[in-house]
Amino acid sequence: MSLKYFTFLLFLFSLATVQSQTATVQGIIFDENKNTVGFANVSTLSTGTVSNSNGFYKLEIPSNQTVELKISYVGFQPITLKINLKPNQVEELNFVLKTNIEQIGEVVLKNEGRARVEGVTTLTPETVRKIPGANAGVENLLKTLPGVNSNNELSTQYSVRGGNFDENLVYVNDIEIYRPFLIRSGQQEGLSFVNTDLVRNVEFSAGGFKARYGDKMSSVLDIEYRRPVSFGGSFEASFLGGSASVEGISKNKKLSAIVGIRYRDNSLFVNSKETEANFKPRFADVQTFLTYQFNSEFELSFLGNIAINSYNYEPFTRQTNFGTIDDPQALLVFYEGEEEDKYETYFGALKATYKPNENYTGKFIASAYHTKEQEYFDILANYRLGSVSTDFGDGNLGEVEFTEGAGSQFTHARNNLDALIFNVQHLASHRIDEHLIEYGARYTHEDIRDRLQEYEVIDSAGFSIRPPLPDFANDQPYNSFDAPIEAFQSIRALNSTKIDRLTAFLQWSYRTSLGNSKLWMNAGLRTQAWRISGEEIESNTQQVLSPRAQISLKPDWDKDMLFRLSGGFYHQPPFYRELRDSTGTVIPIVKAQESIHIVAGNDFSFKLWNRPFKLVTEAYYKKMNDVNPYTIENVRIRYRARNDAEAYAYGLDMRLNGEFVPGTESWFSFGYLKTEERQGGREYISRPTDQRLKFAALFQDYVPNIPKLKLYLNLVYNTGLPGGSPQFEDPYDFQGRLPDYQRLDVGFFYALKEPTDDFGKNHWLKIFEKVDVGFEVFNMFDRLNSITNTFVRDASSRNQFAIPNYLSPRVFNLKFSARF
Repeated sequence: MSLKYFTFLLFLFSLATVQSQTATVQGIIFDENKNTVGFANVSTLSTGTVSNSNGFYKLEIPSNQTVELKISYVGFQPITLKINLKPNQVEELNFVLKTNIEQIGEVVLKNEGRARVEGVTTLTPETVRKIPGANAGVENLLKTLPGVNSNNELSTQYSVRGGNFDENLVYVNDIEIYRPFLIRSGQQEGLSFVNTDLVRNVEFSAGGFKARYGDKMSSVLDIEYRRPVSFGGSFEASFLGGSASVEGISKNKKLSAIVGIRYRDNSLFVNSKETEANFKPRFADVQTFLTYQFNSEFELSFLGNIAINSYNYEPFTRQTNFGTIDDPQALLVFYEGEEEDKYETYFGALKATYKPNENYTGKFIASAYHTKEQEYFDILANYRLGSVSTDFGDGNLGEVEFTEGAGSQFTHARNNLDALIFNVQHLASHRIDEHLIEYGARYTHEDIRDRLQEYEVIDSAGFSIRPPLPDFANDQPYNSFDAPIEAFQSIRALNSTKIDRLTAFLQWSYRTSLGNSKLWMNAGLRTQAWRISGEEIESNTQQVLSPRAQISLKPDWDKDMLFRLSGGFYHQPPFYRELRDSTGTVIPIVKAQESIHIVAGNDFSFKLWNRPFKLVTEAYYKKMNDVNPYTIENVRIRYRARNDAEAYAYGLDMRLNGEFVPGTESWFSFGYLKTEERQGGREYISRPTDQRLKFAALFQDYVPNIPKLKLYLNLVYNTGLPGGSPQFEDPYDFQGRLPDYQRLDVGFFYALKEPTDDFGKNHWLKIFEKVDVGFEVFNMFDRLNSITNTFVRDASSRNQFAIPNYLSPRVFNLKFSARF
């Protein structure tokens, strides 16, 4: 307990002593499994409070009169108790909430939570904060789940079941979150929008989700930020940066606020890479979540975020070794120039919640997102490609001794983007007996101004390489060629694009019995109409309809099993990135991509070693039409802006989670995926996200004789992705794959203080609730993972060599965190 909080309570106690008109009731709220229940409502007719994250509550009530005390939490049966206390009396009452069969606002089967019924994965915020990773946070944890793939630890982006980075929905408190447009490298991404210090609940669906969620084809990440119930805060510091948060609640319990600030410097990673450079990748943001409870029926909240990402890059040299033991090769590059990128985003959302009774809830949301992005670079690279000396007696061991190709490359960019997005939305839910009706409508206006100006000049062995276009021929020296020198690629575009969208959905949920078994059903319809307009753009209007359905059955068996089947149509109307083709031209007639999902799942909950475990299995098939083909360059996606392909994806996901070590949650994941596409009626080839096999493990442990010393392990193994193809080349001719991705991150932490520890009042740790200190080892086995290939041309042999772009090596990090 902090000194400030203690002083505040002392003041209240003194005030009560003077007035002698109140009494105090306090205690802890538990569930049936003896777990504490945080944020439960404790109320009387005239006042109320909520329990803190540890289940503790404290409430002043009138003395010398009978007061009806009500304890409630969504999903549990409420408890009502009449109590009469004397002035200044302090009564300790501990309550045990039992699971409610009929959950208000959602339909629940006995002890089965909503997440299990709907096939949603729930992640605890504490696990999110503890698990080590180069980009620690919610996305870091998602990458350990089956069906979620990422071969880039420097990026927070992920693909789900064959989709790309743009096909994932992210919500925070019912508000859709956007990410910057121009970022092309994981090194430039910086911080995820989600601040883990503010998170209360995390839910994730990898497919087959309900109609209430938006128009994307792959997944939904649904985040809920917490509401403070007392004064407190936290801070964290490491070699990668730091974060801090502070929270509090007003004396009348109506206004609550939580603010978080973060700073990150990725120099620890990028300065360890193969490229010697002057790196300054620095990222910072501040977020706030405010709520004001006017009365028991009406609440107003505000979510705000300001983020500034700055990426300065001045490369000097690079040597990449590749090839085989018998034929080692190397690419040696000398650089001149620099890159200066900057991404500024501003976000604010106002949400009003109206709940006149237990059967109806209405929400009104207005949000604005503004991003200003700059991408400037001028970099000259002179390279040598050749054989590496393997003679241990040679003083030039490891250096290029025979040059097979030489050349240079000059890249230039002056790209600017300014986007402003407004949303106005209404959501509502109405419960009628066993039926739950949910509906909503949203209007979105997107105003995007974009200047794209970049070119690349390639010189190999003294010859300027022109774009290998079909109509180009050069038969020198037999015939002279006197055309002017042309850049290998050159893009110039100036776009001013406006998109107006109208979205609506209607959804019905129902619970019933099938004999002694429990049956849950959900069906819904989603629609979107959008109009694209702008300067020198011919306006175009389109509309899509997306019906979806889910059904879950819990048989009356001795074994605790639940079966799910879900599916429907998932349309993705084009966002600005999908409208812009490889030349920077906006194509307004691009249609919505369509994906038909069929997902069958099974949950098996059981006891092992007298501890709870659960095995979740899902098989899925996705048929995709009107596909907009794309290429991936690190994390930048470039679309062809043509719906000229079709694709499919199918696979199997399995996850076993439980208490492998008593009191901790760990899991092991397995995923199999196959996804292919074909363009123009040709044969099927692998999509850029064709991640065939995945194994992952998240493990937590502690030393039995030193329980305060804890281990956190994050292991991911992915088979290689397709390696891509050079620009202007036919991807059908380049179907090689990158090496397998293997990574192990480990964290060792010692708890200097835990919430149950009791120190003397003069001890420096007394003011803290929890203090941890430890170190992390990223990429423990120093695996050389690669994200993409750089294709280098040799003029003499006319060959193209695929040079891997390696990710971060083994890195050590010290970390200190505290909560008060």
